[in-house]
Amino acid sequence: MNSLFAKLSAALLAIVLTMGAALFAVERGYTRAYYEELSQKLNAPIAMYVTEQRQLIENGKPDLDSLRDLAAHAMVINPTAEIYLLDPAGRILGHNLPDNRVLLERIDLEPVHELIAGTAVFPLRGDDPRNAESTKVFSAAEVRSGQGTEGYLYVVLGGAQYEALASDIGESYVFRSSAAAAATIVLFTAVIGFLVFRVLTRRLKRLSGEMQRVTESRFALEPDLPRLAADGDEIDALGRSFLDMSRQIRRQIDQLRENDRLRRELVSNISHDLRTPLSAMQGSIETLLIKGESITGEERDRYLRIARKHTLRLGTLIGDLFELAKLDSASVAPSIEAFSLPELVQDIAQEFQHEAERKNIRLHVDADAATAFTLGDIGLIQRVLENLVRNAVQFTPAAGDITISITQSDSSVAIAVSDNGPGIAETDLPRIFDRFYRALDGEEARSDSSGLGLAIVKRILDLHDSRITVTSTANHGTRFEFALPISERAA
Repeated sequence: MNSLFAKLSAALLAIVLTMGAALFAVERGYTRAYYEELSQKLNAPIAMYVTEQRQLIENGKPDLDSLRDLAAHAMVINPTAEIYLLDPAGRILGHNLPDNRVLLERIDLEPVHELIAGTAVFPLRGDDPRNAESTKVFSAAEVRSGQGTEGYLYVVLGGAQYEALASDIGESYVFRSSAAAAATIVLFTAVIGFLVFRVLTRRLKRLSGEMQRVTESRFALEPDLPRLAADGDEIDALGRSFLDMSRQIRRQIDQLRENDRLRRELVSNISHDLRTPLSAMQGSIETLLIKGESITGEERDRYLRIARKHTLRLGTLIGDLFELAKLDSASVAPSIEAFSLPELVQDIAQEFQHEAERKNIRLHVDADAATAFTLGDIGLIQRVLENLVRNAVQFTPAAGDITISITQSDSSVAIAVSDNGPGIAETDLPRIFDRFYRALDGEEARSDSSGLGLAIVKRILDLHDSRITVTSTANHGTRFEFALPISERAA
């Protein structure tokens, strides 16, 4: 009973039974009204016939013997008729029934006047002298004399004999046949409804089964659903929603697994990268302590320079870790403003000019003279350019070239940093933005950096809705490029 089909079937059965009973009751009511109207119209002349045969009231005195005699003749015409003689006020003067069967002393004359006036809408019911709680169809006529209206003849057309016949018919074959026909119709309707519900709920049941199967597999399985029409019904829409949801959940599960793998890899890399400079620092300091005064000044300076070098590297690594963690935590929101990109590029070039000259590297700036303002967080974009130029200076050999170029289009400004260093292997290109990733050869092979510089670059550009691309050819160099939107101040 917990299935949707069972609940719909039970609801349908209840509705069909209720409607069947209601229709049966309404049909019986209309049938009764039809036969009452037919009987009232056919027997309307009875009262007039009786009053025309004899003078039933004269000078206010009823002729009860004549009433009984005429009532006997009238009952030959209609055995169910009950005849009552009324005075002008509606009080019962006489009748053709035993006295103990008549309960009322007075009849309401309003329906009688309506019938005699010919304005009645059939079936018209009046008081039943034998039952104060019910009404019956009737026939009526005035009893007149030379002095005017002496009273009324009131004929109930559905008397005791009618009720007895109606009760017998209720138990008859006709009634049982009608009830059996109604029950058959109800049963047929219910069966058709059950079949229709079975067809309609079959797809929903299959979808529910697929949901349970995929859920029990922890979304490792793909839902096996039939073709879902784009313009289908609600079940198709529900199936498409579940399919999209399961795929999204599976992607999220895969992402969580990847994040967990990266987390473990991150912990391992951090441990390794922190341990290396710490071990070098510890070794240099312990050597100074052990040798003490026996060490020469030149050796002492060499060990101190080694310790200082690894201290700086450790500080850089920790600084990069904190910066990347802050960028990943969504606590950094870019402060977007208009700024001059050529001026920023010139500042970056001057910052690295000394180091480039020390390594005999030529650092060029190729900026379009028409380029003016762009939109972005100038501090974060400066960090992007610093990381890219620092990598280029680190991996470009002596007598090499580094170029920072700016190219403006209709809606954006493209910034590129290129060098003619050893390049990056094609197999390593997809992973160079991963944290702590170092290639086994090419530019990263000789790197002692933190391995987080390019990861920080990508994260900053993600915050600017900008995508960085990289192209590299072995022994010919590498080119990094990204774009920023033009400011309205650009002209």
